[in-house]
Amino acid sequence: MNKKEIERAVRRISCEILEKGVAQSGGIKNHKDNLAVIGIYNRGAYLARRIVKEIKQRIHRDVEIGFLDITLYRDDLSDISPQPIVKKTEINFDVRGKRIILVDDVLFTGRTVRAALDAIIDFGRPEKIELAVLIDRGHRELPIRPDYVGKNIPTSLSERVEVMLREVDGVDEVRVYPVK
Repeated sequence: MNKKEIERAVRRISCEILEKGVAQSGGIKNHKDNLAVIGIYNRGAYLARRIVKEIKQRIHRDVEIGFLDITLYRDDLSDISPQPIVKKTEINFDVRGKRIILVDDVLFTGRTVRAALDAIIDFGRPEKIELAVLIDRGHRELPIRPDYVGKNIPTSLSERVEVMLREVDGVDEVRVYPVK
């Protein structure tokens, strides 16, 4: 994916989030303002910011946003590093009763999402948690599926998907390449 394709995907995901919220609430008159977006560090946080910006442009209201570090919730923590780097989780709103949109860059095995769900539940019980990902590459190990997908990219286990975002990498693109 190039810059324009990523922008289009983020725009489409944002519109789908709004459309689903209105449909679930029985129309625009009954639509509750309980939407909040939480991005998983690192690139999911930047995608969450982009999604919130798109939504705000359409509804002309603020949308609560948070950022989640799932490091200590991972089931493979000991495999990552003896001294993992923990970022600051920033969820400065009550998640109870909220429709949470959890955002990540790539959905692969589902283990990151499982860890994120555990972390969010520690903050309270949302009304609902929906998953938005830029890339779904398949190969799930857990029964997790996204509600919103920028692009499905079928891959083999011998391939890697790399999402690069301008906020971190200076460029917007998605690459698939063989694992060495």
